[in-house]
Amino acid sequence: MRIAVISDTHGHYPIGLPAKLHGADEIWHLGDVGEPETLAEFELLGAPVRVVRGNCDNWPAWPATLDLEREGVRFHLVHIPPGQAPAGARVLLHGHLHAPRDAVDVRGVRWLSPGCISQPRGRGCSFGWLTVKDGHFTWQLVPL
Repeated sequence: MRIAVISDTHGHYPIGLPAKLHGADEIWHLGDVGEPETLAEFELLGAPVRVVRGNCDNWPAWPATLDLEREGVRFHLVHIPPGQAPAGARVLLHGHLHAPRDAVDVRGVRWLSPGCISQPRGRGCSFGWLTVKDGHFTWQLVPL
């Protein structure tokens, strides 16, 4: 399973980004979407789009967090990174910082952030590819 992970669009994204996500089995947006219409072009790709609500989003239909399991790996999606990962999560994905992150905490939970699509801090815009199969996963950060 190949999952495209994006965050912090704030209502816009680089031209051509949806085409770069073509072939994703799912698209996960880690918050600060902007208006729901921002997701329209991603939804046209045909892959399910999962969204968590960011601190700049006013859409109560989007949950504050999502707990998902794919291919035997448990993921926790949230916009603002919490003080610690919830019990049972193997991977915590977050946005909000506008910078990429790839770290492992003392409990062995992997913390990942794809960076920001629209307003990066320091390293430029980026998104991530998460590939999950048979209880294992790989993470690839893609600069734009």
